[in-house]
Amino acid sequence: MVEIRDYEDRFAEAFRRMNLEWLDKYGLTESHDLQVLDDPRGTIINRGGFIFLAIQGDEPVGSAALIKEGENHFELAKMSVVPAFRGQGISKLLMERCIRKAQELEVKQLFLFSNHQLTSAIQLYEGFGFRHVPVVDSPFATADVRMELDLEQHAGVK
Repeated sequence: MVEIRDYEDRFAEAFRRMNLEWLDKYGLTESHDLQVLDDPRGTIINRGGFIFLAIQGDEPVGSAALIKEGENHFELAKMSVVPAFRGQGISKLLMERCIRKAQELEVKQLFLFSNHQLTSAIQLYEGFGFRHVPVVDSPFATADVRMELDLEQHAGVK
């Protein structure tokens, strides 16, 4: 059974590997990704953010992060599920955990950057109420999708 847990440093390499797998597959790996993946504690957690891992046994099989970008403004990032575990609802569990955490923190808005190639991910985000907005302030050259979720209007987690 998969459970969603808070990040532990012992899973840093698995977090890096899971995310590079999909980034490399779609040709989306950029220097900004590598900075985050090489130092998740320094770039996410120590800045007030959170990383959640989907754990099967003692093995990470998925991840999602909330990166603090302002007092009431967080980026949803580094969502990944290893190929052998896709299609089992793990990404929904990770999304639910991220949204619950954001609501606990009284975050007003979540946003994310993506790429049009990631159709399954975009459908997931839409299903949770994220809406498409113009791509602005992206640290990624390959980001051609930006989505936002207004948590003040979000009626609850799917």
